[in-house]
Amino acid sequence: MQAENLKLTIEEFYAIPGDTRAELIHGILYDMAPSPSTVHQELSMNISMEIFSYIKKNNGQCKVFSAPYDVQLFDDTIVIPDISVICDKSKITSKRCVGAPDWIIEIVSNNAMNDYITKLNLYQSCGVREYWIVDPKKKIVTVFNFGENFDTDKYDFCDTIPVGIFGGNLKINIDELMK
Repeated sequence: MQAENLKLTIEEFYAIPGDTRAELIHGILYDMAPSPSTVHQELSMNISMEIFSYIKKNNGQCKVFSAPYDVQLFDDTIVIPDISVICDKSKITSKRCVGAPDWIIEIVSNNAMNDYITKLNLYQSCGVREYWIVDPKKKIVTVFNFGENFDTDKYDFCDTIPVGIFGGNLKINIDELMK
């Protein structure tokens, strides 16, 4: 939800009191929903662990981060994706990722429009390679691959979903992770 029409700088954003949950998108402050639900937290943890395990097992260079972890996409944009996978370590600073992660996963909470419209357009425009929207209510995962051949697929939680940034070698089945 958009808080105000005043444009903020990143410095002003970071001066906001620490207990405020918000993102900055093109200078506009967006309040985040209250703390996520238990299902949201379980999904985030289980998916993150699956990705982490795959990267570690394959001696991969990518790093996986779960919220809260700031991602600075532009000089006026800080988002806090539920899960970020960053393969270019030069983008990782001591405080945040500066630049587009390779893969972002958002788990739908109260403001689905933000995930399906605002963040979809934002992530596509800044160079994210793959974007997943996990919808626990509908039990659907929408996968956007923003490469040369833009592609969108929808999967049920019971489907096995190939991860594009890993050439389909990692496959995730949400139902299996939630058992």
